[in-house]
Amino acid sequence: MKKSNNFQKFSEKSNAARKEQFRQEKRKWKKEREEFFVKKKAQKSEVRGQTSDLRPQTSSLMPLNKFIAHCGTSSRRDAAELVKLGNVKVNNETITEPGHKVSAKDEVKVNGKKITLAENLVYILLNKPKDYITTTDDPQNRKTVLNLIRIKERIYPVGRLDRNTSGVLLLTNDGDLSQTLTHPSFEVKKVYHVSLDRPLEKKDFDKVLKGVILEDGPAKVDVLAYADSKDRKQLGIEIHSGRNRIVRRIFEHLGYEVKNLDRVMFAGLTKKKIERGKWRFLSEKEVRELKYFGKGNR
Repeated sequence: MKKSNNFQKFSEKSNAARKEQFRQEKRKWKKEREEFFVKKKAQKSEVRGQTSDLRPQTSSLMPLNKFIAHCGTSSRRDAAELVKLGNVKVNNETITEPGHKVSAKDEVKVNGKKITLAENLVYILLNKPKDYITTTDDPQNRKTVLNLIRIKERIYPVGRLDRNTSGVLLLTNDGDLSQTLTHPSFEVKKVYHVSLDRPLEKKDFDKVLKGVILEDGPAKVDVLAYADSKDRKQLGIEIHSGRNRIVRRIFEHLGYEVKNLDRVMFAGLTKKKIERGKWRFLSEKEVRELKYFGKGNR
């Protein structure tokens, strides 16, 4: 479709950047990949979309919030908040320190429910539709993204898309990866298709590129372009910030209303060949590439 081609330069830039970043590690990566498959074959283990070397270690001690994240209950950051609020018990004792050390032998309960470490790490890419909440549950009983995914493993969203935003959303039970991709210091790339209520004027286009000052600080945009030269209400925007509603607030600050917001790329992942409301498992290659994002390749 023509609309998807309008974002080709964003995708091409991402691919070119990744090729450049992987240049020095390509041989090492291929060698590791070959060794991995040799080892996997020798062990006669079967892996469904995730790698055995990425499973969490269950025999050693780990911080309580990390343990909760590996159980697929929430991200490590959200788990820390649950602990601080007194919603977590270890061996029937309420613990309020996220760094409290636990192991797989301990009995851990979150909000009264016992949790256990995930046996397999799962990575799912969802093309989120509008009107779904990006959370594991909702007190108001509104539809959540987990209503769209029915699997036995407990997973949670990596980051958030607000209720009226659609597009690429990653879900997993890998607490380490979630921490990496959502931490501000890693500046993971995101690309959005923005539809405004009226054409974006040239002076405001320049202001967005220069950076606008919002109530919580400056908002920096990496790339801004008209997605359709004949319709200046349609824009493509590339941004690293993960601040709440950052894209909407940038345009609202200049007096525009965002009529539609769709995330077309997150950390190199796109919604290509995934219909709205549908999902798929990430390939082993995609998981490894996400791991490299955590080593400075963004």
